[in-house]
Amino acid sequence: MNATVAAIDLGATSGRVMLGQVSHNELSVRPVARFPNGPVRRDDGLHWDIDALYTSVLAGLAAAVREEPQLSSIGVDSWAVDYALMSGGRMIAPPFHYRDDRTAAGVERVHAIANHAELYASNGLQFLPFNTLYQFAAEPHLAAADSFLLVPDLISYWLTGRQVAEHTNASTTGLLNVASGQWDDALIEKLGLPRRLFPELVVPGTTIGRVRDELGIRADVVAVGSHDTASAVVAVPATSDDFAYISCGTWGLVGVELNSPVVTEASRAANFTNEGGVDGRVRYLHNVMGLWLLSECVREWQKDDASVDLLQLLAAASELTVTVPTFDANDPGFMAPDGMPERIATWCTEHDLPAPQSHVEFVRSIIESLSVAFVDAVRTASVLSGKTVSVIHIVGGGSQNELLCQLIADRSGMPVLAGPVEATAIGNVLIQARAQGFVEGSLEALRSLVATAFSPKRYLPRSR
Repeated sequence: MNATVAAIDLGATSGRVMLGQVSHNELSVRPVARFPNGPVRRDDGLHWDIDALYTSVLAGLAAAVREEPQLSSIGVDSWAVDYALMSGGRMIAPPFHYRDDRTAAGVERVHAIANHAELYASNGLQFLPFNTLYQFAAEPHLAAADSFLLVPDLISYWLTGRQVAEHTNASTTGLLNVASGQWDDALIEKLGLPRRLFPELVVPGTTIGRVRDELGIRADVVAVGSHDTASAVVAVPATSDDFAYISCGTWGLVGVELNSPVVTEASRAANFTNEGGVDGRVRYLHNVMGLWLLSECVREWQKDDASVDLLQLLAAASELTVTVPTFDANDPGFMAPDGMPERIATWCTEHDLPAPQSHVEFVRSIIESLSVAFVDAVRTASVLSGKTVSVIHIVGGGSQNELLCQLIADRSGMPVLAGPVEATAIGNVLIQARAQGFVEGSLEALRSLVATAFSPKRYLPRSR
């Protein structure tokens, strides 16, 4: 018996609605709608155009229903940390974008109450200046709100009328206790946050509700790993436990899967995070700036020359024989949009390195630098967690970047298995299908299905 489900997969630069078909021996996904996503500048800062995003989601679901009228369910995943404040069931203001610079003031206010060492003991999260608790500390509308909803929870609420907080994404707020997996009431009180804001927690596989009648879609909405990385890790086609993963898109999320968190001082100092995974697993990982560096450079170059083509640049970068600088891809100076090539060149100059001189050299420098950051994160994750790593899986859009995959294999000395590209949507689909009873078993069983349906491309390390 087959399940046909719809995965709403929202990324920081684009969104998609995918149809998935699943049975005990079949797994396939196909896109029915793709649409852009990005920040909009308003008088008070950088926001998401959430209304336009929801309109695109509804159009995508309509396309899905036209192709498959008997949808079993719908699942929503997105990026983490950003939220909408609600009052009386209505959104007070569109969500701020995590790259909005107001968060710096929030960091100062929170750390005046609890420093990062105290926070890490409670929430197990790496320091990122845009984590939700820092955004709350800089939030102008908090007093007027009666709840908050992270982005995928907001979309699910608009579809069903039920407000919940899915666990994997809630774990990125900094307000979930890393030991109990529940809202951290002591920390919430210490930070002076209203307890009324925090919705009921649900785990992946929970049926949130039926789609509202007026939307004309007869399907349930099922909670999946609503943090996109949580869904992506579900779809890592691993056949053994000794793997590290790199979920590579706008961000690179690099780590290992564990059964319990690591909250040592060494882990905090290395800025590793313990985020919730599906089935109670822990995603022990580090954020690396990711392909944002590359896409921002290309966007800048295309302002002056619309013919600039990323695929052509990557091909030329693969053939480049001159030495290019490697820079710190995790430097916070690369967080903001605009002027990325100039900021990379400035970083090189300030660190006594020759700056790249051409578009191709910039591309090669970025890919080299990302490979260094990714491999360092894999090695650190293994050391800090005590988990043996023998193979690296890279999923998401970055798995198509052959130069990046090969350089990671070369630098790590380990095989790299690349794909699937649509890992997040696949993980979303699998958790829905399991909740509906069309497949069963552990994450390992689901991953075996992925490995059969989406055979990864293997990169072996070359001698250096």
